[in-house]
Amino acid sequence: MSNNDGMNYAPKGKPNRVVNKGEFVFAAVGLDHGHIYGMCNGLIEAGADLRWVYDPDPLKVEAFCQTYPEVRIASNEEEVLQDPEVRLIAAAAIPSERNALGMRVMNHGKDYFTDKAPFTSLEQLAEAKRKVAETGMKYGVYYSERLHNESAVFAGQLVQEGVIGRVIQVIGLGPHRLNAASRPDWFFKHERYGGILCDIGSHQIEQFLFYAGCKDAKVISSKVANYKNKAYPELEDFGDASLIGDNGATNYFRVDWLTPDGLGSWGDGRTIILGTEGYIELRKYIDIARDALGNQLYLVNGQGEQRYNLQGQVGFPFFGAFILDCIHRTEHAMTQEHAFKAAELCLLAQKHALHVETD
Repeated sequence: MSNNDGMNYAPKGKPNRVVNKGEFVFAAVGLDHGHIYGMCNGLIEAGADLRWVYDPDPLKVEAFCQTYPEVRIASNEEEVLQDPEVRLIAAAAIPSERNALGMRVMNHGKDYFTDKAPFTSLEQLAEAKRKVAETGMKYGVYYSERLHNESAVFAGQLVQEGVIGRVIQVIGLGPHRLNAASRPDWFFKHERYGGILCDIGSHQIEQFLFYAGCKDAKVISSKVANYKNKAYPELEDFGDASLIGDNGATNYFRVDWLTPDGLGSWGDGRTIILGTEGYIELRKYIDIARDALGNQLYLVNGQGEQRYNLQGQVGFPFFGAFILDCIHRTEHAMTQEHAFKAAELCLLAQKHALHVETD
């Protein structure tokens, strides 16, 4: 993990193969976001074979091949999609282009695994729902802040074991470092990145639905602003929202691009899960002035106080479960309904957000 840029966040975990070599072949198409490295790492550690890479930018492909030297370079997207042995396409395209790529993937009878946010409009979401129903293919989403962080994985296990009782509130804090000079042009174009609540807010809504056990939720309020980065008028550097789940659990989250340079990580991501019998706090990427590694979990319940250092202890079970879901057509890793509901709610939060005037 880079300390400076969340776009390069690419965790590695314990290999836990669920398939034999050659049993599950996938390809990487669309290298616009560095999350593609985390996606590929997780799949490879679970036993998948990365066969192809394609992106129209040869510099991105060259960098990718330095990390995965055995991958084949495709001359065009169609070469990848026509390979009958490729079962899954992993992609981190520009957000506004992710759905169109997914349509092409599913039309070729392959499952799709995209970086978050999977859509930038409700119309794209509706199209994806129709295509999934038509083809039976999967439209998987890489919600990395829960799926690819060991403290977040362990928190889910504790919640399911009932150690804090019924979850009644989730608070999520998702700050990121901007590093504007290193960002591509599309990052600052609202139509292309979708807005801050659609983009990095998608992590927060997904984990609320998961930890609180909600099938649905309502966005009660949301707002966005550009407080600091007036040179980029289409950028939103702050956003927050409040939601109420269908089971009565509540959520507040804040996301921003305001991480100061003095922090030893790209963002001090935190989650607080309140239950009727206790609470959990996650310090995902750093425990400031204490532990630079992150993956720290604090638990308080009737039995006392506990701190867990989970770096390298838990692994990332999502990827193996997702591979098996693709093979067996099951939904153990994440249901399609859940992936789409998280996307829908972040789109609604973005669409109806109050724009705070900051001048």
